[in-house]
Amino acid sequence: MNERFKVLGVFNPGAVVVGDEVVLLVRVAETPSDERPGFVGLPRYDASGDAVVDWTPVAELDCTDPRVVRRESDGRVRLTSISHLRVLRRPARGDPAWRVGPVFLPASPIEEYGVEDPRITEIDGRYWITYVAVSRHGAATALASTLDFITFERHGVIFPPENKDVVLFPRKIDGKYVALNRPTAKTNFCRPEIWLSRSPDLLHWGEHQPLLSGLIDWEAERIGAGPPPIELSSGWLVIYHGCGVSDQCVGVGEYCAGAVVLDLFDPRKVLRRSSTPVLRPIADFEREGVVPNVVFPTALIESEATLKVFYGAADTAVGVVEFPLSLLLGSLCER
Repeated sequence: MNERFKVLGVFNPGAVVVGDEVVLLVRVAETPSDERPGFVGLPRYDASGDAVVDWTPVAELDCTDPRVVRRESDGRVRLTSISHLRVLRRPARGDPAWRVGPVFLPASPIEEYGVEDPRITEIDGRYWITYVAVSRHGAATALASTLDFITFERHGVIFPPENKDVVLFPRKIDGKYVALNRPTAKTNFCRPEIWLSRSPDLLHWGEHQPLLSGLIDWEAERIGAGPPPIELSSGWLVIYHGCGVSDQCVGVGEYCAGAVVLDLFDPRKVLRRSSTPVLRPIADFEREGVVPNVVFPTALIESEATLKVFYGAADTAVGVVEFPLSLLLGSLCER
């Protein structure tokens, strides 16, 4: 987008089929092109909407995590990159080449550090996009919508910081919209959790309650919803990500994917769940990148008896994997 910045990665897409096209809404992460010895360039969007860089001495920062630095003086954090969203299109059949479409840029102070990780749900003919809005106030979840992926309407923040990985169910349940979300508590009273919330209008959310926690080592550190749920005769299928500490990994650990089936009429009830990951980083492009050892599912397209799951790989690239639906469901354990 800007000649003063270079692209670090294109990853964590939302994906839907619109007419005869597959549409992706990808996260594009950028970092300053310039380098200044002894300094780290911390980018942000200013009040005018321009991308600017705050050059900060390395000696003042803890740079353990490649994505986030921490100021030694007061513990405050900043991202080392800024992100925007970009539309990509290609025919559902035929030409595999992606065409680049409109851009979705940060547009308010609550998005000054970027917009990230979109999830897309079609509800009654309109496409609703939940995305992470990052600023000095933390990581919040905002909502936008579109009919054509050319123009977008913003609806503001729907879950305040710290809450990410918000996905919408594709229809109302008992007369209310339903969302999965991941509140991130600073105090470790429990293992990480996915929560379920309800809304009369997609804008105002309540009836919050915990749904799923990270139980096994591979999901014990972080857990969050991946693609929006899909409706099957046996229940709501949700692909989720988990992160656990591994002896082979440093920093944030290894991100894998699991699956869970929720009751069709009462999604508070967990019917079946993965005991081991259904997807884990094994390919080179999943194990090497901006953040190594990451598969991060964010979108799913159902095609007959096959599921195509789109995911971010190592915070660098987009991957896609096909699951035979029967085999995926057969791998889950009853709860």
